[in-house]
Amino acid sequence: MRFIKLLLEYNGAGYQGWQTQKTGRTIQDIICATIASITGEDVRLTGASRTDAGVHALGQVAAFSTASALPPEIIQRALNAKLPSDIRILAAEETSGEFHPRYDAIRKSYFYLISTSRVRSAFFSPYLWYIPADLDLVSMREAAAALLGEHDFSAFRGAGCGAKTTIRTVNSLDITGAGEISFMTASIPGDFIKIRIEANAFLRHMVRNIVGTLADVGSGKTSVEEFSRILASCDRTLAGPTAPPQGLFLEQLIY
Repeated sequence: MRFIKLLLEYNGAGYQGWQTQKTGRTIQDIICATIASITGEDVRLTGASRTDAGVHALGQVAAFSTASALPPEIIQRALNAKLPSDIRILAAEETSGEFHPRYDAIRKSYFYLISTSRVRSAFFSPYLWYIPADLDLVSMREAAAALLGEHDFSAFRGAGCGAKTTIRTVNSLDITGAGEISFMTASIPGDFIKIRIEANAFLRHMVRNIVGTLADVGSGKTSVEEFSRILASCDRTLAGPTAPPQGLFLEQLIY
């Protein structure tokens, strides 16, 4: 038996997330079905992160076992030839049977995109949360500083989370503004905010709940001091809204 590791990217707009579900079109199910069409096997594909419906990935990692003798590069080419165009295999390699995409990752990073432009771009709607109001980045950065280090993130834990512990360590959290985004060799002007967070692991909806609460800070609905109290409270009902999924990208897994 051989073990194949995949690095992949996908546009999550048309899918019900990564994880196999009884109903819904998921990334995991489509890749498994495509592997079966190539190798003739029903494989179990394990992913590093269970991205939600509508969430995108630039660096998802997954692995499966196979009895096929096909080299990894042939598997990669065959998958890309058969998969929908919004799912791409960036790399494939043989790995150890002991490798686990999720549990072997020591850190992972996500970023979230917001637009505060008064006019929506014709191109970016599937990838941004539009908030047509000025957000105070200074206050947002001051609030975000409270998240660095090891904390109980229960206040930002989504319903249905099955994690055994709510303790997580945030290694970095950066909030940057930009007056344009490069797209198709052009620069599209606007008012954009990128929130990037790297941690040892994440709870369900943790990034989106943090982003939603930071947006409340930026709009003046929540003060910097209140944000710190929300974190310490471990009470999800005190935190802000869950930011919509389309602005979230799984960026990178670090092993």
